[in-house]
Amino acid sequence: MDFEPPEWLAQIEGILETLNEGVIIADDCPQIIFANANFEAMTGMPRSDFIGSNFDKFFTPEEAETLNNHRDRGMQAGHNRFEFVLPRHDGSRLPVIVSARSIEDPDGRRFAIVTFIDISDQKRAEGNLRTANKQLEERQKEIEEDLVLAARVQQSLAPKSLVWGNAHVETYYHPVRTIGGDFGLVSPMNEDLLNLLVCDVSGHGIGSALVANRIYAETMTQLRNGAPLGAMLRQLNRFVMHNIGSSVFFFTIAAAQLDRAGRRLLFAGAGHPPGMIAHDGAEPRLLESRSMVLGALPDAVGAEATLDVNLEAGDRVVLYTDGITDVFDSDGEMLGIEGVQKIVRETSLLPFKQMKHGILDRVAEWRDGPPTDDVSLVLVEVN
Repeated sequence: MDFEPPEWLAQIEGILETLNEGVIIADDCPQIIFANANFEAMTGMPRSDFIGSNFDKFFTPEEAETLNNHRDRGMQAGHNRFEFVLPRHDGSRLPVIVSARSIEDPDGRRFAIVTFIDISDQKRAEGNLRTANKQLEERQKEIEEDLVLAARVQQSLAPKSLVWGNAHVETYYHPVRTIGGDFGLVSPMNEDLLNLLVCDVSGHGIGSALVANRIYAETMTQLRNGAPLGAMLRQLNRFVMHNIGSSVFFFTIAAAQLDRAGRRLLFAGAGHPPGMIAHDGAEPRLLESRSMVLGALPDAVGAEATLDVNLEAGDRVVLYTDGITDVFDSDGEMLGIEGVQKIVRETSLLPFKQMKHGILDRVAEWRDGPPTDDVSLVLVEVN
């Protein structure tokens, strides 16, 4: 060893050996004059390889340049702390936090005391986290793409406006999320009857949308088979209880069949807000549900499930889900059936094609904030 260690180093060597961190001390040449056992363990090299050497020689030129920049800043400030790497005997690099402090001994010579904290576990965790985040981002992208496709499929099932016989039909569907638990149906199954229906599955999102699609498919099967409305409700109730069988999901329906002349309407509701028949600003007639919520109880559909209603020219039939009724103003007051009844009465004075937007606009004016539930709306005017 071609240099004489300072006397004070002997006084603190014992303390430095007890530390959990790797420690080196370098003079201003800079040559390493001390390395503790933990530093040996971290590098996998004996301290004799370091003592009397310039630390830079163990690094690549790029690493050495970075290290010198940190050293210069530390000398100016008197201290420094940064993230770096330690060379290991096998050529690998150990990630560490480097803390350096400049001191001056009684003889006026300057030294740097440098500690190294192993952060390899932290770096592995960060790497694992980055990998997991990347996988999650890829999965999220797949889910979003699937939801876009699901939304297109669900929109294709939304009821469409049409003219059929003496009836003009206007529709509206809007899920509060990308996909929702509402659906509607406007479908002439034969020359004599036009089927009208809105359904509301409890909850929002993917689960509700899947259940809604299953109910939609079963509803279409029942209607194609010519099942009466009451029988259809019973079968839908059995279908959900036997095939889905979850207390999480239940659903409500308002279904109607209109004859081609537009003078007779069969209506069947199950736990659903009442349909309405409006005419030229008069108080709308309510079409109340005679059955309970479906999907929960085997006897939810009553024996007299269907209403038989006579219509006259100019009557307007309104079917909707509770995304219309269950909205609240800034005082926490719900619009409710009476509020919707008032809106329907007022908008029945509008030309029929304007009535849908009139209802939606007035509901939005009442509502405090954005929608919180799916909305389906079917309007029919008979001539």
